[in-house]
Amino acid sequence: MSEKYTIRLSSIIDKFNLETLYLPDLPDNILVSCARVNRPGLQMAGYFDYYEKERIQIIGKMESQYITTLEPESRSERLSAFFASGPTGVIFTSSLVITDETIELAEKFGVPLMRTTERTSEFMAALIAYLNVELGPRITRHGVLVEVYGEGILLLGDSGVGKSETAIELVKRGHRLIADDAVEIKRVSATTLVGRAPEIIRHYVELRGIGIVDVRRLFGMGSVKLTEKIDLVINLENWQDGKVYDRIGLNEEFMDILGIKIPMIVLPVCPGRNLSVVIEVAAMNNRQKRMGYNTAEEFNKRLMDSIGGSEL
Repeated sequence: MSEKYTIRLSSIIDKFNLETLYLPDLPDNILVSCARVNRPGLQMAGYFDYYEKERIQIIGKMESQYITTLEPESRSERLSAFFASGPTGVIFTSSLVITDETIELAEKFGVPLMRTTERTSEFMAALIAYLNVELGPRITRHGVLVEVYGEGILLLGDSGVGKSETAIELVKRGHRLIADDAVEIKRVSATTLVGRAPEIIRHYVELRGIGIVDVRRLFGMGSVKLTEKIDLVINLENWQDGKVYDRIGLNEEFMDILGIKIPMIVLPVCPGRNLSVVIEVAAMNNRQKRMGYNTAEEFNKRLMDSIGGSEL
C-alpha cells in the first residue's frame, strides 16, 4: 500500500489567503490528506453515495444559490446532513455570504469553515495544482538534478563516477543546480515528475578532496533553482571495454519512476571526455525530440532512401 502524505491546513490558508470563519482546532493541527476536491452539489440534494469526506469541499455560487431556494426546514436538514458527514474542510468562494446557520452547523460538527475572494473555477484549479505537488507520491534517489537549457536532467550512477563534478562544470557554463547527492522526486500529475533537494543539503555540493561547497554563494543566485521537472535521465557509468554503446540513437530507453516513463540514456565515462558538453547536447537533443524532430530517425530515413536509390 502506498504511503499517504499530509499537509497542514495552515499551509493552505496562508497560500491562498483564506478567511477563517471557524476552526475546531489550531490550523497546524488539522491535516489534509487528499489532493482531490469536491463541489457538493449532489450532497446538498441529499445524495451521499461515493462521497469522500476526505476531500476539501468547495461551495460556489451554484451550490449557494441552490441552498437559498430550499424551504427553511429542508435547507436546515440538507446542511445538517452535509456537515454531519465530517468533511475535512469547507471553503466558500467568490466572497459569498455565509449565514449564521451555516457557521453554527460548522461549529456543531467541528468542520473548518473558510472563505476566499477568488472565483470558483480559478480557485479550484490553483488548489488542485497545489495539493498535487504537496501530496503527490514521492521517492528519494541518489543522484544529481540540474537544469540544462531548460531541461531537467537527472544524473544517476555509482558513487565516485563524477556526477557532482559534472554538475559543477555545468553550473560554471551557466546552467543551474537543483539537487546534489539526494533528489526528492514527486509525481505531480499523470505525466510530470518534479525534483528538489532536501532542505538540509539544498544548494550544497560535495566534491571529493575539497569537501562541501555552497554553490549559491560561490556562483550566485542564478546558479541554483528550488525545483525542476525531470525530462531526461542520464546514467553515468565507467567505460566498459567490449560493451556496445548506442552510436545512432534509434533505440530509445526509458526509466520508470513512480509509474511515469522518463527517457534515459547511458553515458560512458572515460578520461578526456567532456561530459558537460555531451550533456548539453543531450539536453538540446531531448528537447528537439519532444518538439517532434528525431535526428536518428531522420538520418535512418536518409540512409534507407540512399540505399533504395542505389539499388535502382
